[in-house]
Order: sequence, then structure tokens, then C-alpha cells
Amino acid sequence: MMKFIYLDPPYPGQAQKHYQMPEVDHAALIEDATKNYDGFALSTSSSALKEVLDLCPSYVRVAAWIKPFCSFKPNVNPAYAWEPVVWHSPKKHSRAEDTVRDWCSESITLQKGLVGAKPEAFCMWIFTLLGLELEDTFEDRFPGTGAVGKAYRRWRAMKSCDLGSWGLL
Repeated sequence: MMKFIYLDPPYPGQAQKHYQMPEVDHAALIEDATKNYDGFALSTSSSALKEVLDLCPSYVRVAAWIKPFCSFKPNVNPAYAWEPVVWHSPKKHSRAEDTVRDWCSESITLQKGLVGAKPEAFCMWIFTLLGLELEDTFEDRFPGTGAVGKAYRRWRAMKSCDLGSWGLL
């Protein structure tokens, strides 16, 4: 059994603007994730990527959430149409498994009650990227709308339903 955590804090420089809250201590978050969990994924912005990576151990990787539909803002060109996900997992995918891409293409969510709510397909990709298994534990440190937790419960239900044992595969 391994412990995993997903971190989707307000991105550096955005806490007050979007959430009327103080800035999040990303250094403390990353230190906690690397010391107390076997693996983690951290969403951030492309403009904060260097700052965040400077706080990370050298073994992390960067994956990309590509957003075919995103919010196009006036006078922002090029658009912010992707977000980095800094991640680490000790799990290795076998050759028998489908190859996991280090990117996910999924449109943003709208009207979920919070800026930055993650779509279910993005969440499922994170679980796969990390190599989660049913016996692992998973924590969503910044639950926001609860979308990640809801997707995790759905993922667990799908994973625990072995269709082969029912003769359905």
C-alpha cells in the first residue's frame, strides 16, 4: 500500500485575486508531499512553473493538461491553453499495460462554483499517471468543489468492478 496526494492550491500569485485568501506556501506543500507521501501530483500555471520546479527535488517530472477549450481573455495572446502538472510516483507501469501519456487533452469545466475546477477525465488521467491501485491511499489536499474526490470514488468503483470475473469481458 502506498500513499499519494494531489495538490491543486491557488497558483502562485493568484490566491488573493481568485479566492480572497493569503498566498499558499508552495515550498512547505512540496516538502510535505515528498517527505510524507510515496507519490504526488501538483497542478500549477505555466507562468509559475520555474518557481515551482525550483522548490522540487530533481526526480520530478512535468506533464501537461492541454485545454482544447479554455477561457480566452481579452489582451492575452497567446492564450493560457495548458497547465503543467509536476508529479512523481515510484510505481512503474508494466509493458503489459497501455502506455500512459504525459499529457491529457480535456476542456476546462464551466460554472462549477470555483475557478479551476478539474474535469473528471483530467482526474482519471492523474490517477493513471500516478499508477494508483485500489489498496493505495489518496488525498486531495485542496478539495475545492469536490470534483477530484468524486472522480476518485468513481475510479475506485470502476477499478473494483472486475468485469472479467463476471464473464463480461
